[in-house]
Amino acid sequence: MATIPFWQEKSLDEMTDKEWESLCDGCGRCCLYKYIDSETKTLQSTNVACKLLNIKTCQCSHYDKRLERMKGGCIKLTRENITTLDWLPPTCAYRLLAQGKPLPSWHPLITGSKAAMHAERISVRHIAVPASSLNKKVKFVVPKAQPAE
Repeated sequence: MATIPFWQEKSLDEMTDKEWESLCDGCGRCCLYKYIDSETKTLQSTNVACKLLNIKTCQCSHYDKRLERMKGGCIKLTRENITTLDWLPPTCAYRLLAQGKPLPSWHPLITGSKAAMHAERISVRHIAVPASSLNKKVKFVVPKAQPAE
């Protein structure tokens, strides 16, 4: 008898903290700086990574202390705010599950690793530049991640 994956049998509210954290695919898109376009008044994502993001691994170098270290520049995703964060990429597992949609086939919970996500170029590994390497943040708009299947 096959076991039903927790993300298919539980709501976001019913998940344990460990299950909740495992939903993150580690793409790093939420860790790119964003700005409001002065002409269109829309939120745009840049290719400039947060100073705490390890671009090679697409993981936060100080995840447990990120909120303190970024002093308001990092938002903790919670069960309470997940439906209000419309800047999350369309491929974000939190966003997809909150909308009643399935996880994409490349998601690490399905494949067992992040390799498929990187191969599909969902992660920022191939586009991000470190904030520390710039004199000023260049407003370079990056392509949006493709919607989940």
